[in-house]
Amino acid sequence: MSVETAIREKLTAAFGPVKLTVENDSARHAGHAHLTHHLARGPGAVTGETHFNVTIVAEAFKGLSRVAAQRLVYGALKDELAGPVHALSVKASAP
Repeated sequence: MSVETAIREKLTAAFGPVKLTVENDSARHAGHAHLTHHLARGPGAVTGETHFNVTIVAEAFKGLSRVAAQRLVYGALKDELAGPVHALSVKASAP
């Protein structure tokens, strides 16, 4: 399973979003020095799945601050962040 698919599936299962966009932004970072380090971290670095932008809208974020909502997303994706994902930009909000 691709890293992008794993992100999409985990966020859907955790939050049941009304809107979810997962954008693989890895190509913009090709050739950066940090990618050499990430080759040892997992298959995502080898396949070009290291940088993502996520926009998620879900009821689960109602009443939460922007930072609190982002922390929930980071928590749901802790395995990806510990492995192949080097950077994750999150825009999380309630409908």
